[in-house]
Formats: sequence, structure tokens, C-alpha cells
Amino acid sequence: MSELKTVFKRVDYDLSNLLHYIDLGDIGLPDIQRPFVWSNAKVRDLFDSMYKGFPVGYLLFWENAAVDGVRQIGDGNKAHKVPNRLIVDGQQRLTSLYAVFRGRRVLDANYAERQIEVAFNPRTSRFDVADAAIRRDPEWIANISDLWSSTRSSRKIVNDYIEQASRKAPLTEDEEEIIAHNLDRLFDLQKYPFTALEIASSVDEEQVADIFVRINSEGVKLNQADFILTLLSVFWDEGRKELEDFCRQSRVVPSRTGEASPYNHFVEPDPDQLLRVSVAVGFGRGRLKSVYQILRGKDPDSAKVTVGLRDRQFEVLKQAQKKVLDLRNWHQFLKALVGAGYRAGEMISSQNALLYAYAFYLWGREELGVAEHILQRTIGRWFFFTSLTGRYTSSPESVMEQDLNRLKGTATGEEFVSLLNELIASELTNDYWTITLPSDLATSSARNPQLFAYVASQNRLGARVLFSNKKVAELIDPALRATKKPLERHHLFPRGWLEDNGVEDLREINQIANYALLEWPDNIDIGKKAPFDYFGEIEKRFADQPEVWNKMLADHALPDKWQSMKYPEFLQARRILMADIIRKGFESL
Repeated sequence: MSELKTVFKRVDYDLSNLLHYIDLGDIGLPDIQRPFVWSNAKVRDLFDSMYKGFPVGYLLFWENAAVDGVRQIGDGNKAHKVPNRLIVDGQQRLTSLYAVFRGRRVLDANYAERQIEVAFNPRTSRFDVADAAIRRDPEWIANISDLWSSTRSSRKIVNDYIEQASRKAPLTEDEEEIIAHNLDRLFDLQKYPFTALEIASSVDEEQVADIFVRINSEGVKLNQADFILTLLSVFWDEGRKELEDFCRQSRVVPSRTGEASPYNHFVEPDPDQLLRVSVAVGFGRGRLKSVYQILRGKDPDSAKVTVGLRDRQFEVLKQAQKKVLDLRNWHQFLKALVGAGYRAGEMISSQNALLYAYAFYLWGREELGVAEHILQRTIGRWFFFTSLTGRYTSSPESVMEQDLNRLKGTATGEEFVSLLNELIASELTNDYWTITLPSDLATSSARNPQLFAYVASQNRLGARVLFSNKKVAELIDPALRATKKPLERHHLFPRGWLEDNGVEDLREINQIANYALLEWPDNIDIGKKAPFDYFGEIEKRFADQPEVWNKMLADHALPDKWQSMKYPEFLQARRILMADIIRKGFESL
């Protein structure tokens, strides 16, 4: 009978040993300097479970087959420059424990530093998140990190606490004994036992991801970007830091006027998203799976990992990332979106479309030297097209890979522009504009890409806000900081009126063909009036501006005598006119 072979081994640790191995650099814990997603309450619950002796789950490590001569993970001088074990599952738990026991600050989802403060009450054995009331209460140790960073002996800590708590109310000998016992249990958390499953280095990253998914109760999936970012932590930590600094700064308004920053009104990118752009620019790849092996330095013929090949591939990535993080490139690209009629993140339905368009922009600018005025127009058209059609919605990596393979065949800027125009023309046929697009507009989805393309087209065409002399583009300016949005989506056939007339299905009431952008005072005034009634009242405002009035109705795709139409007929007619507005807006590019 054959013996069962496993791809992992079981190893038992206590917490103090785990922390020691992280200090040494033997266990790679990149997340101590990465965005930390757990709340303080979740960290509190972790300590409470450990204190009560409850199990807190397995750890999953992956033996590192990396060769010598690379950077360590994290900061500081560590004995092991290359971690022998990488954490696949358990990063949040170990980051929590390491941060609390070592008093280290973590970065939140917005890359702002914060201290994890878990409080403990030795009288009641209760853990809590520190707040102002707890910090004032002498019965609480407001931050248990202070216990392990202190040079005092455990006995001295117990005595000091008893003295502190006695100021609130005298303690009996029994109460002091309970306090001493509870604090000893807290100190003993360093002996808490953990079991790790250590996956052999011979297992590839795809199998590791599969193992992770199968054992992870939360069902979180690892993707190829996670593995490549881990490689960056090991072999080029400053490169990962550059990515994260860029992402952090993109979320924060510059403190000084005119200060150069990636901050913008379109997107707050994450490191893995910018990594995809770098991979597309540097390696011409949309799929990250093969790039992971390339960056490891794996020879495709011998399957051996070599230092020289790895170094050469990382140099390619470094040069690509330099282009991606260049602020001039970044903001010139974003201007192309503005030029296409898109003004803010609220109009972006697909971040894939935006970031892949950035890769195409860099390809045209850096690789083929396309003139900026031509590139602006071309990339604006390309983004409009990919966003409108949802090109990168289904199987985005595969579609991007195909598009990049086509780009590799271009040798000049003219060929680049011609290729993109051919791809656009092959999909945006007359049938698309007259049949497919009106059908796509038959939806109540508030995040519909066709709706955003419609508003972008109104911006391109200089449309006025309905029933106003102000331009749509002026009032959706993201720089405006008002207590109430200057524009609101208005039901042309008011919801109340429709419900009174037997239309109660919200999907029918909220069809995007029933919406128009109005200034909010007008929206309030209309209320639930019948279209025929309120439309006639508003028309009188423009009695001396018939040309303005007629163009406004045309720019908002309102059919002739729409206010007297039956609701289903109105929706059908307006979808056709909205599709025509989108076509005109696109062709204006």
C-alpha cells in the first residue's frame, strides 16, 4: 500500500517564537508596512479569544525557494536577508500581534498611519478598544502594547496597576490576587500555541492559491498580483514602496497649492492596479500568470531560477514603473479623459478601462513617440469606446492580452493610431449605434456605462442643464464643494405621478431614459406634477429664447411632444435619441 504524500508539513510554534522569527527576517511579514484592513475591534476580539484559550486558526506558510543576494522584507537590519517562509494565510493575525507586542504602527486602507490600541481591564478580564473614557479610567490599561515595551518586571507592573486602581476604590486582598492572576495570564499570551502548515517550495503559486482558497473560511482569493507584489517585497522592496506612496498620495489633497501630486478626481489606484499597467508597458502582457515566473528568473527551457535572468527582468519592470509613476505622464493621460467628456470618478464605471487606457497612452507616448495632441484625442476616443462597450468587463486580462499582442505589431505612431481606430470601427458599427446601444440603455442601473457616456457626450457637445442656462460641464465640475450637489437626477415622468397612474415597478420608474440632470431647486419644484403640466410652466421661462429652448430639448434627447406620450412609448423613443447623442459626442472626438 503506497504512503500518502503531502505538499506540506505541520510545524508548531508559540507566539514568542513567531515574533522572534519575524524580527530575524526568517518569516517574511510584508504587511507590517502594508495597508492593514482589520479594525481595532477585530484585533480586540483576537486577543480576547487567545486570552480565553480559544483556537484562532492555522497559519499557512510557503517555503521560499529564492536564491541569495536579495533584499529582506520590511525595514531594519535583519539576520536573514531573505525570508525562509512567506505568509500566505494569517498575515492580518500576525500583523495584529506583531504591531501590538512590538508597539509598531500600521497603515490603514488610505495609507495613513495608526496605532492599534487594545485596552485591558485586569479586574474583569475584559478587552476593549481604547477610547477617551477608558483612557481616563484607572481600572483600565489603555494600551497593552505598553506592557511589552516596558522595561519593568511583571511583578512591578502588577504592583503599579494595583496602586493605580486603588485610587478609584480600595481593593481587598482577594481582588488584588485576582488582578495579579489576570495580568499573569495576559503576559502568558506570549506562550500561546500556533500551528502552521508549511507548503513545500516545489509547489507553484497557482497551487498555493488553490490551497489558500480551499482552507480559507472567508473565501478570499489570492490572485497573481498578490504573488508579484510579494516578489517585489523580497527582491525590490523600494519599488513596492514607490507604488504604495503613489497610491497614498493619490488619496490626499496636496497641502500646498501647485504641489506636484498624483491626486486626481478620477481614481484612487491600488498597488496591484498600477502593477498591471507596469506589466503591460514593460512586458506587453495582460495576463499576470506568466509574468510571475518571468520575474522569478525562471528559464522557460531549463525551468531553473537564475539570478542573472531575474535581475534583467526586474530591470525591465523598474523602467516600466518609472514611466507609470511619472506625474507628467499621469496627469497628461487624465487630461485625455477630460477631453473625452469625463469629469470625475462618479462617471467611471470601469477602473480596468481607465488603467488599461493609461497603459495604451504610455505605449503610444514612450514607445512610439506619438505627438501629444494626436495621442490625447486617440486615447480619449479609446477610453470612451472601451468604457461604453464594457470591453474589459468580462475576462479583462485575456482581452487586454489580445489587444497588447496586436499593439506589438505596430512600429510607428501612425500604425498605433490606425490600429486603435480599426478596433473601434470594427465594433461601433451603424447597427451598434441604432440597435445595440438603444437596447443597452433599457436599464435602471445607476452605474450604467452607457449613461456615463451619454453625460460625457453632453459635456462634449456643450449641452445646457435641462431648464437652465448653465452648462452641464460647469455643474459637474468635481472641484465644486457644495453642501448639496448642484445637479440632481430628475424623473421626467415623476415617480409619484407614475405610481398614481399604475406604474409601481421601480425598475420601470427608474429607467435611465426617464432621467435628466436638473439643478436641485427645479427638481424640488416639479415634485409629482404631470409632465404636461410642469413642462408647460417651465417653457414659459424661455419664451424669448426659442433657439436655446429647442437646442436644450435636442441635447437632452427629448422626443417631440414627449410630455403627451404614453410612458412606454416615451422610453423607447428617448433611448434612440440618447444613443444618437452618444454617437455625436463620440464622433466629436
